[in-house]
Amino acid sequence: MAHRLQMRLLTWDVKDTLIKLRHSVGEEYASKARAHGLVVEATALEQAFGQAYRAQSHNFPNYGQNCGLTSRQWWKDLVLHTFHLAGVPDARAITPIADHLYEDFSSPSTWQVLEGAETTLKECRKRGLRLAVISNFDQRLEDILVGLGLREHFEFVLTSEAMGCPKPDPRIFHEALQLAHVEPAMAAHIGDSYPCDYQGARAVGMHSFLVVGPEPLPSSVRDSVPKEHILLSLSHLLPALDLLEASSLMREGGGSK
Repeated sequence: MAHRLQMRLLTWDVKDTLIKLRHSVGEEYASKARAHGLVVEATALEQAFGQAYRAQSHNFPNYGQNCGLTSRQWWKDLVLHTFHLAGVPDARAITPIADHLYEDFSSPSTWQVLEGAETTLKECRKRGLRLAVISNFDQRLEDILVGLGLREHFEFVLTSEAMGCPKPDPRIFHEALQLAHVEPAMAAHIGDSYPCDYQGARAVGMHSFLVVGPEPLPSSVRDSVPKEHILLSLSHLLPALDLLEASSLMREGGGSK
């Protein structure tokens, strides 16, 4: 006898899946620098930030928890490194900018909800689906989600800082499943990172969907992700869930003949 797939839990990435910065990092950094009397090009800061972020994440992963850092200090050090790479080596001049930037990025006004996000979350809840967050974010995420009016949609918010390990580490996905008391086969994860979200969730037996932007996907990703798992926008999620459940029913039906 065929059984319809019963999806019970949807876990969500947040940054660039449900919310995004109103302005680029380079613009935010340049604006705060101007307020402190420093003129640095936004494009230079954007490029420097990418380089500094990669180095900081490699040298002190997950906000430097295993190195005795707080997430606030981790971000301040990243700002100092960013400005240094952009040609401003004076740490004393940058320290107050770093403090203000940390506060700015804690504010919901620095962020905006992506188109279709709130509607999709509401529709998922109307279907009886339970929702939660799994994010490689720091302790500020809860307040940001509250300020943006999204926190009410989620049973819990699990950040990599709170968990002590980031996606795609299977422990953070297992913790979410345990908190929800849901088996992996009855859960799906939605996010914009192929390794962290799509692969990370599938590695523990969850279903997953990859949110993509207007840029072309790398061929390695495009060839690895079935088209029905790719979301060109969040409005495609519910039809994708319907297709997943229908295909599961067909497989079960075929196997029962």
